[in-house]
Amino acid sequence: MYRVIRPASKPLGLLSAVMSNTDTESQIASFLGKYTPAIEAQLRDARARLCAHFPRGFELVFDNYNALVFGISPTKRSQDAFISVAGYPKWVTLFFLYGTDLQDPHGLLEGEGKQVRSIRLKSPDDIHTPAITALIHQAAKAKEAALQAAPPISTMIKAVVAKQRPRRPSSATRKSTSKIKTI
Repeated sequence: MYRVIRPASKPLGLLSAVMSNTDTESQIASFLGKYTPAIEAQLRDARARLCAHFPRGFELVFDNYNALVFGISPTKRSQDAFISVAGYPKWVTLFFLYGTDLQDPHGLLEGEGKQVRSIRLKSPDDIHTPAITALIHQAAKAKEAALQAAPPISTMIKAVVAKQRPRRPSSATRKSTSKIKTI
């Protein structure tokens, strides 16, 4: 059974809004702290680089069962998100939620489903490569008018799931460090 915690409605007033943003970032820092330092740094950087592409709209945060996800949407509605970055124990992935609609001349997109495609990022710098930037711009094209009408980018925590997979690699998947017997 999953327990989803949704944030309370936004408090009124400028000071409350500033405190709310600080609280949100503090909570996100605790989500990121569950990862190894390397993955935490990569996810934090990928998140910042993705948000840099979108000065308007909403960054929607989901601390889900499988991953920590930062999605971009022109509205507060999850179903309007079109791109996201997700952190797993060993890697960070950029998701295109309507990836099947994209032209991918470099063959970067992975996935077999009816809609979503992804790219496993080797480093956060990958987001700024010309081929990936072109895919990001294509993905945003369908939401262009809604993004232009949206307020300046703001972050909302949409869901926190109590039961989660470990955010760090398990010892079973690490390379064995046992001593080798010599004869």
